[in-house]
Amino acid sequence: MIKHRIVYNTAVDWKFDIEKALRSYMWDTSGNTYIDFSSGWNTTNLGWNNPEINEFLQKHLSVRTYAPMWTADEMQIRYAEALTDSLPTDLNTVCRATGGTEANEMALKIARAATGRKKFVSFKHTYHGQSFGTIALGYVPEYVKQIAPLVPEYIQLDFPTVTDESKINEKEILATFLENVEKILKTNEVAAVLTEAGMITGWGSMLVAPQGYLQGLSKLTKQYGTLLILDEVGTGFSRTGKLYALEHENVVPDMVTFAKGIANGAVPLGAVAVNDELVKDHIAEFKPTSSYGWTPLACAAALKTLEIHLRDKIWEQAEQKGNFVMQYLASNEKLKNHVKNIRGKGLEIGFDIEKANYKEVIQKAWGKGLHVADAGDCIQLMPPLTIDQSDLVKGLEILEAAIVE
Repeated sequence: MIKHRIVYNTAVDWKFDIEKALRSYMWDTSGNTYIDFSSGWNTTNLGWNNPEINEFLQKHLSVRTYAPMWTADEMQIRYAEALTDSLPTDLNTVCRATGGTEANEMALKIARAATGRKKFVSFKHTYHGQSFGTIALGYVPEYVKQIAPLVPEYIQLDFPTVTDESKINEKEILATFLENVEKILKTNEVAAVLTEAGMITGWGSMLVAPQGYLQGLSKLTKQYGTLLILDEVGTGFSRTGKLYALEHENVVPDMVTFAKGIANGAVPLGAVAVNDELVKDHIAEFKPTSSYGWTPLACAAALKTLEIHLRDKIWEQAEQKGNFVMQYLASNEKLKNHVKNIRGKGLEIGFDIEKANYKEVIQKAWGKGLHVADAGDCIQLMPPLTIDQSDLVKGLEILEAAIVE
């Protein structure tokens, strides 16, 4: 749609003109107030307009707002050290980017340069960005036929999914999936497998893979000389109950991509974390160039964001509140005939509704003062991780009323 002379994604229903936002609340230009259960799709994990981050930005605004890509800025250096120190030791180097699309695109280029191979394995109905390369990872062909051809050599697989009905066959689902992946990797033509950490967050379906998914992929990629790229754009920075989702299965991928919550929405920023040995001989080939990647202000916002996550152990809040939300949904008598397939980790939660139109439920919730992102074929809940318990309960009560009606 086009509104205010701006083109908006037709896949995202228009909600309102935003006037202000603070912590877990948003206000529109008509004076309505909304509890936010979206965090800008996992961007404002520490709450909208976090005062501590804003204050830190104001302090550094007069120092330097930009640094050309061939220089080293003190704030860039400080953040690179902080980010890599928070990750497994093998991920000791970062490539600079402006967001998730650019970070994922750079990871793909690194994979081809480092392996000499061309093909990628990814999954249908996933989202990893808007470039021709990243769209090809998850968008099925019929969705993008008008802008085809996309970048070639992509192999899209069905994502292995566990539901209420299939949990009893979880091990079998994983085994069958890994057998199919191994058949593809045996050709020694695949540069990398790119995936989220056992759940689909970006597309909105919130499909969850069997336990052992990441470990199984990691073992196979190492066996066949294929790289494992983990997209933590949506799951990074405490969202899933760990600082990084890779910690759930103690897997160290070859590359991890970050954006969204990395700077809490204050300034655009993205990153690819990788081992220096993997990239040092291929820099001229994959060309890590980004005019606006890692401006000093963006790095300042990211540095303060990471400091808060580590200092306050925000991931523990996410786990505790996420468990509360899932228990609320599962044990609520009014919802027992409406809600099924409750799934997720931390405060990244999805569920299905029996015989209901998801858009209508979201619209009713919005009309009652709750802002929920339109995930398409499920309800996806992503409140700020710092949301007050009273606001969390109030939001769940509004959602309950919207579903039951």
